[in-house]
Amino acid sequence: MNPWQAAPFRRILGDAERECIRHRLSELRWAARLLVLPPGVARFQLRARRLAWRSQDYLSLMSATRPGDLRTLLTLAPPAARVVELGTATGWTAISLALASPQRRVITYDIAARPEAERYLELVDPSVRRRVEIVTAPGAAGPRDDQPVDMLYIDSSHEREQTVAEVLAWRPVLRRGASVVFDDYRHPSYPGVSEAIAELGLSGDQRGTLFVHRVP
Repeated sequence: MNPWQAAPFRRILGDAERECIRHRLSELRWAARLLVLPPGVARFQLRARRLAWRSQDYLSLMSATRPGDLRTLLTLAPPAARVVELGTATGWTAISLALASPQRRVITYDIAARPEAERYLELVDPSVRRRVEIVTAPGAAGPRDDQPVDMLYIDSSHEREQTVAEVLAWRPVLRRGASVVFDDYRHPSYPGVSEAIAELGLSGDQRGTLFVHRVP
């Protein structure tokens, strides 16, 4: 028998090595899910995720929109749409929406100004950066002009009162046929989303973790 095959000589992986393997497999699974996205968006998501790991930006790693849900958002927004996002976080979704169409403009609101968003904007071409406007304000503050909006994506506090206030604030500028999209619909930790939809009497359908309402 080959002595190196005997149990005492078998190489046993340490905890750190096993954790490294688990991490790599997890990242490969995540990368595979990006195949549902347009190539340019998928490339940005890969670069952003690598940067997030290097900079220990765990907020992005935990809160980034799931690839399947992101695909739904990209499909719902017309190519030349004016899209409003409530809940910028670190900007991955807003940047992805702008990347997917050279005519799309994205205005994204958040109560907190996060330096991470500017860091991820540096990963894309200036022509894309010019079409992403970051506003530090609550979503319920409403629009700053009367330009019509083609899609409103709500991913902010997830509280019932706040979500209702946001929809009411933006309703006057929503174009007929516009999509109002709520994140984390029926998530057990965020009952306020479903409660707000019920209070507003909105019809629609669930797509992944999203609820989509069309403005009549």
